[in-house]
Amino acid sequence: MSRIDPRAAVSPQAQLADDVQVGAFAVIGPDVVVGPGCVIAPHAIVNGPTTLGANNQVFQFASIGDAPQDKKYKGEPTRLTIGDRNVFREYVTVNRGTVTGHGVTRIGSDNLLLAYSHVAHDCILGDNIVLSNVVMLGGHVELGDWVIMSGYSGAHQFSKIGAHAFIGNNTAVTRDVPPYVLATGQPAEPRAVNSEGLKRRGFSEVQIRAIRNAYRVLYRSDLKLDVAVEKLTQMAGEHEVLKPFVEFIGRSTRSLVR
Repeated sequence: MSRIDPRAAVSPQAQLADDVQVGAFAVIGPDVVVGPGCVIAPHAIVNGPTTLGANNQVFQFASIGDAPQDKKYKGEPTRLTIGDRNVFREYVTVNRGTVTGHGVTRIGSDNLLLAYSHVAHDCILGDNIVLSNVVMLGGHVELGDWVIMSGYSGAHQFSKIGAHAFIGNNTAVTRDVPPYVLATGQPAEPRAVNSEGLKRRGFSEVQIRAIRNAYRVLYRSDLKLDVAVEKLTQMAGEHEVLKPFVEFIGRSTRSLVR
């Protein structure tokens, strides 16, 4: 049975699965689709066009799917698409896309967005990501799977952070951070391989050693980038785990943290 508090404001044009819970004074606008098992807490707001998958939790005072904070936005019907089992804590804000960003902001599954974090227009987030308190993502930012961003860190618009990277607290990401890298500083600089995180996710010692060797080639060998990439490509032929590392470098647009 649907459990919608009578004090909530739910648009007749919204589509809610039968078991969705909506708390008092929550607002769900038109063009919103909410999947099974979702919980929308009191005073939360979900505007559309927005689609939420299954078993998402939106805590009180979060604002999900509102218009992008972009001066070029002129009211076009852009979208926000959210996967399954995500948690949006208090005062989290997630904006829809813009027409300059293919019209959509995307968030995958099993992500945890802690209080006051912000996901701007046209961002693309993978799965199993943690945004700690007050993390700020500018427009068009891309985060790979298993990225962790510590409190008060931020990412400049159009920057990319690769899978399994760890961003330290108060870090300002202004260029692209490759997969597996631990970065800190203002602006962000590479410090090491996120080996502890890799161990927790089941990477073998052989894989971690290969990643460390690749890190040394890129950051400790004093090789020019094209020469380093050529060597890394050869290494990736022997170690499958390095292919995402090499592919990320190839599609970097803001240059790499160095």
